[in-house]
Amino acid sequence: MTAAPRVLHEDAEVLILDKPAGLPVHRGPRGGPSLEDWLPALRGGKRPLPQPAHRLDADTAGCLALGRTRPALAALGRLFAEGRAEKTYWAVLRGELPGDQGELDAPLAKLSTREAGWRMVVRADGQPARTLWRVMGRAPGLTAVELSPRTGRTHQLRAHMAHLGAPILGDARYGGGEGALHLLARRLVLPLEPVRRAEAPVPAHMQAALARCGVR
Repeated sequence: MTAAPRVLHEDAEVLILDKPAGLPVHRGPRGGPSLEDWLPALRGGKRPLPQPAHRLDADTAGCLALGRTRPALAALGRLFAEGRAEKTYWAVLRGELPGDQGELDAPLAKLSTREAGWRMVVRADGQPARTLWRVMGRAPGLTAVELSPRTGRTHQLRAHMAHLGAPILGDARYGGGEGALHLLARRLVLPLEPVRRAEAPVPAHMQAALARCGVR
């Protein structure tokens, strides 16, 4: 059974949760557990249910912001739409990156095939996508990185790392092999008044690979 989301920050307007890996934010057409199942317990006496202000893949763990009121949700939506929310991710890559840090400015487009389904690919006619990356540690065949997306495209970090030749470990769709996805929404800073900050702990499935890379 998927673990319950844990509250990292809570006030009258904003929640920041530590979403477990494997828990979709929205209920899919086939049913099954989702974050929506937990929203009534997070209501905190307010009439509307808290609602997610941005996307986080089902297999990605970590910081997810929710608005507890309609004005708060609108304000959060503007932050993410305008790229003003500061998002920092940790990932373990299957492979090596050139150098210790860099920036990838590579537009992304959706590619669908009957055989493989859909995925995002770097293509000149895609939507603008920019990611900053910094190596935190290395081990044979693995690289631990800190990633800072400057845009919010679907699967941006996953597609960008694959484009650099080092897909995220456990990302079977992009060449990272089987197993759990080694991607964590580590930190979130929301420049509201007052500023809200949260940091998610490293999930159990990422600890061994990070430790091999010297990150503890």
